[in-house]
Amino acid sequence: MSCGGIWICVDLSGFAVRARNWSVTFSVYSLVPRSALKQGFAVAIFSEAFLKSGNALARITFPAIMKYTESIEKSGEYLRLVLPLMAKHAAAFHPVTYAVWYEYVAGINKPLKAAIDELTRNGSLLDEAAIVGLYQKFISDFDEEAAQRLRTGFQAVLANISQSATEAGDQAVQFSQALEQMNADLSSSPPVPASTSVIGNLLIDTRQMQGAIGSLSQQLEESQHKIELLREEVEKAREDALSDGLTGLTNRRGFDLALASGIASAGEQGQTLSLLMTDIDHFKQVNDTYGHLFGDKVIRAVAKTLKENIKGKDTAARYGGEEFVVLLPDTPLEGARCVAERIRSTIEASRIRRADTNQEMAKITVSFGVAIYHAGESASAFVERVDSAMYASKTGGRNRVTVAPTVSVEKASTVGHEK
Repeated sequence: MSCGGIWICVDLSGFAVRARNWSVTFSVYSLVPRSALKQGFAVAIFSEAFLKSGNALARITFPAIMKYTESIEKSGEYLRLVLPLMAKHAAAFHPVTYAVWYEYVAGINKPLKAAIDELTRNGSLLDEAAIVGLYQKFISDFDEEAAQRLRTGFQAVLANISQSATEAGDQAVQFSQALEQMNADLSSSPPVPASTSVIGNLLIDTRQMQGAIGSLSQQLEESQHKIELLREEVEKAREDALSDGLTGLTNRRGFDLALASGIASAGEQGQTLSLLMTDIDHFKQVNDTYGHLFGDKVIRAVAKTLKENIKGKDTAARYGGEEFVVLLPDTPLEGARCVAERIRSTIEASRIRRADTNQEMAKITVSFGVAIYHAGESASAFVERVDSAMYASKTGGRNRVTVAPTVSVEKASTVGHEK
């Protein structure tokens, strides 16, 4: 099985057990090491279980995730197109770079193609950071539904098999005890060589079956442990894929997923959904004056303030550079404005000091835009409205909160303080 990447296949368990009128066959194949998961490659996992008892048959199947379906000939053609592009640009030759250019030349990822065309419109070359950013934003994806099926399905299958094996073991013990008693009864009676021989052979076979079932139970325990490790790897991969490395906040891709989910809930259940967008004022000046390490410290401090002022289902994310967004489900517009104002005033009152001299450094402020979702509005239109409100805060003097119009004819209301 191949999904366009380099795969490691491990057979976690394979066995067949029969006892009286039931049988079990089970196999699990896990593809993808942790390193591949961290790089965001597609996860391909196939497992299938058949549980048969009498005339009943239950089957659970998890199909492999197949992302690339091109033929050998077509993929070879794309390879010839990809290599010159990889050579032209300034990123290293590795699977991430290849994936970006492969999807570009194949035309299977229109948002990626549009982004690359825009970035290279003036002849600019894409460096390592640009390629990785494109990969993370447009290619690397984690199927939450598939992960949930793995978490629940594997455990359910193993639980059913483990229970069946236990029941079979109990039946074998009872049968063995019955044979032991029969053998004892025959031994105390006048000797019947043929009967004694039959019972002896049955005892041997039964003990062998008990040993096989014991081995099976041990294999099941080992398999359950391996699947639990796999579950932890999947969870870790999900966290890595959706988290911003500098701040620990949700990253842009994680925010996009949360926004899509929030809009779906708002549409289906009529819930309110508010959005904040904020930008650190004069951040370029901060970087130029104090250096990028200090700039990173400022970004982390703002992120910490955001995290301390959200709760429950709220999502704080680093949107890009010094921009942040906060998604507030079940929050009316005025409530969202209050959250933004509280964060703004907290950051304004905060001071960042040098660790060695305790000297107070630059005064940091932020500008906010606030908007509430309109039924039927697209995600991009929603973000554009809150972005426009934030821009109004910038042009209106910074260090303020601007609420986006709730309808097109209203003017934005601005609250806050001049910097």
